[in-house]
Amino acid sequence: MQDARAALIALRTEVGKAVVGNDAAVTGLILALLCRGHVLLEGVPGVAKTLLVRALAASLDLKTTRVQFTPDLMPGDVTGSIVYDAHSGEFSFREGPVFTNLLLADEINRTPPKTQSSLLEAMEERQVSIDGASRPLPDPFVVVATQNPVEYEGTYPLPEAQLDRFLLKLTMPAPSREDEIGILWRHAQGFDPRDLAAAGVRPVAGAADLAAAREAVAKVTVGPEVIGYVVDLCRATRELPAVRIGVSPRGATALLAVTRAWAWLSGREYATPDDVKALARPALRHRLDVRPEAELEGVTSDGVLDRVLASVPVPR
Repeated sequence: MQDARAALIALRTEVGKAVVGNDAAVTGLILALLCRGHVLLEGVPGVAKTLLVRALAASLDLKTTRVQFTPDLMPGDVTGSIVYDAHSGEFSFREGPVFTNLLLADEINRTPPKTQSSLLEAMEERQVSIDGASRPLPDPFVVVATQNPVEYEGTYPLPEAQLDRFLLKLTMPAPSREDEIGILWRHAQGFDPRDLAAAGVRPVAGAADLAAAREAVAKVTVGPEVIGYVVDLCRATRELPAVRIGVSPRGATALLAVTRAWAWLSGREYATPDDVKALARPALRHRLDVRPEAELEGVTSDGVLDRVLASVPVPR
């Protein structure tokens, strides 16, 4: 198990060859891989969202696919479709890009709800249904979707049912001055973001490492006080006047899952309340529906979670 942990930790270093900073986002993507979960990556244009996922894919010995979501993208363009073979005179199924291990859904909010919903079954059931037949997806299967939080013209906000299918929502802020200097220095030295191999990014982990790591994560001990703390946090979000819909039980199970994965990645065989606090924002922020009148007053999901974390007693 130590080898699996070392391989996954090495992903941070390998991704760092192409992406400066954003260690929290890299860690979040690794946790999603451990939990078989999906990630919504949000940030303004130009903060290396796509580059981050491409670098992670290059660091993994897994099959990866990228789909650029556009307004004219159809569900069959993602899941696959039945096609007619003129030579054989028969119909056959042609797999879509969703049949992969790591799917980069770039700018997912630029495609209409009909196409967005084509991913729902794939994300939840790890299968797609075409022409009455269910076809299983490879294991592991993880969706990393990116979206722009400030450009709303020509976009289609993800429905709550789909947002709830994402294990984590990670935000990528603008880099610090030191990180931005590092980015420009790399480009001055000839770094080409379109050629990750030239930057030295190589596969350092694969399916076997993920399988061993997931087996180890399943053995992480979770005490009753930690489970109680997760439940208390989630229930507290449902009682605030500013929140229309709080965190569901699915959100509570997601927070517990990433808590165990973070504990194992940190080298421990047990989870603590501090692990819960560390993962509460990325695991829960997209599951809160803040009332419109509260949003006009400046209330945000992260602000609600800050208030909940400050008010719910931490077990010791």
